[in-house]
Amino acid sequence: MKLVVAILSVILLSSCWPKSVSFVDGSMPEDWEIFFVNNLTNNAPNTPVSYAATLSEDIRDGVQNRTRLKIGTSVEDAQVEIDGTINSYSITPIALQDGDNADQNRLTVSVKFDIFINAAEEDQMTLLSTRFIDYDANTDLATVESQFLTEVNEQIIQDLINKLLSNW
Repeated sequence: MKLVVAILSVILLSSCWPKSVSFVDGSMPEDWEIFFVNNLTNNAPNTPVSYAATLSEDIRDGVQNRTRLKIGTSVEDAQVEIDGTINSYSITPIALQDGDNADQNRLTVSVKFDIFINAAEEDQMTLLSTRFIDYDANTDLATVESQFLTEVNEQIIQDLINKLLSNW
């Protein structure tokens, strides 16, 4: 009897087993093949001088490496065009102690993206990505700022990719 139950369980479970597993971005329209990222505009004071260029390049690398889209050499070739503006770059105290001294600070970056779809059905999307990292107030920001911005950029890029892969 136990043998029959075991055989039936195997048969039932194998019929539910997936035939294939894929991690391809299936929700992205098939006619999207090429993307183009315009250099981001920097409208935020106190932003490091090269930050807009660095984030633009990180976005190009991130989209190309994490989706099936290929980077284009001009906007005319692209089905997806990405424009962006860095709207905010701020450092604020978040954990105040006695005497109004900060125990922790927060580095916050906010970027607004306009995504233009130049495919069969033209469309436009807007994405506002605001990401932050908290750090000890005693930390010298100048020594760790590039590391923090790398982490923030990864989060912003993931927001952008999620928007591209989302069902509209």
